[in-house]
Amino acid sequence: MKTLSKLTLIAGVFFFVSCKQNPAESPEHKAMVEKHKEMETSHEAMAKEHNDMKDDHQQMVDAHKAIENDSIHEVTEKNHTVLLAKHGELIEAHKALIEKHAALETKHASGEITLEEMTSEHESMKSEHENMEKEHQQIAEEHKHITEEDQKMMKEDKEKAKAKEAEGASDQK
Repeated sequence: MKTLSKLTLIAGVFFFVSCKQNPAESPEHKAMVEKHKEMETSHEAMAKEHNDMKDDHQQMVDAHKAIENDSIHEVTEKNHTVLLAKHGELIEAHKALIEKHAALETKHASGEITLEEMTSEHESMKSEHENMEKEHQQIAEEHKHITEEDQKMMKEDKEKAKAKEAEGASDQK
């Protein structure tokens, strides 16, 4: 009977150990992997928008070169430069967050950290990601406002130049 108990105990332990689930196969881990893909897609969109902002800035600077007294435009350029720098920092911080998230996936898949630790860290990173997305939206809105204001000023400058030109032509007659 003693041998049968030992065999049963060994079989039970073997069964328990062999049925241990791979952490990478857990629904929580799979959900985290999906969230990571979403974060990467979001990052790509942010980076593209950042590049578009830099292009807009260069166009703004080039357009301002043709203006004689452009002190107002210089202020706009400076504000836009500060905004671009802020957005660049956000892009870099988001990139670091994605790398940190990828490391979390790896640690959990290898069993280095528990499901509870992974879930806790993931929730923290998810919150940080959402805050970064909100900050990105605010920067994008501010960029749009600066661009619209600059375009409005450029239009007014062109109208003033046309009016001066027309006035000069009528004075010559």
